[in-house]
Amino acid sequence: MLQQIEEFGKYVEITGYRNISFSKVDEFLKANRKQNSLHVEVQFFEADLIATHEHLYFAVLNALQAFHSKTNKSKSVAMETMLYAAAQRQIQKAIDKIGVRPETKAMAVVVVGSSPKCVEAMIKELTSCVGSEPDDSVLKLTKPKQQKIKETFQISAEQLKTQPVTTEEALVNLVIEDVALLSTQL
Repeated sequence: MLQQIEEFGKYVEITGYRNISFSKVDEFLKANRKQNSLHVEVQFFEADLIATHEHLYFAVLNALQAFHSKTNKSKSVAMETMLYAAAQRQIQKAIDKIGVRPETKAMAVVVVGSSPKCVEAMIKELTSCVGSEPDDSVLKLTKPKQQKIKETFQISAEQLKTQPVTTEEALVNLVIEDVALLSTQL
């Protein structure tokens, strides 16, 4: 779903794809990093390590705020989003933590741009390259995903119990808290 972030004059689309071919995604990234006529930024994530749409949305907000306040650690909003989503200060650690890998089969995608048309055009281009339609269900929090996310973000059972909500909501809240805390560490 395309969302406008008025404060920063940007539009963001957060979606996902199933049954992807890493080689196609890698080719797409290389081609678009060098020559991006649509003036949008794209970042890919291992969908099994993303704690819902909210996780990426808050990472984008933090990345845009970092650029706005000139506290960004990377040269692009896409990479800054990766840093925040992974709650990491170093690019390689962030990519290693939640970036796509050759064995990735479900991918989450963030596209950020200045106009809705450009963002939508990039999604169409990506969809054509991947060879399947966007599938937002890869962003949902399933039981197997919960365990992977707990391990990846080092979230303990005790931390989950401190939240007065369901385990699923607590997990999302704790991941988003890690995302937000990164700005205090940079």
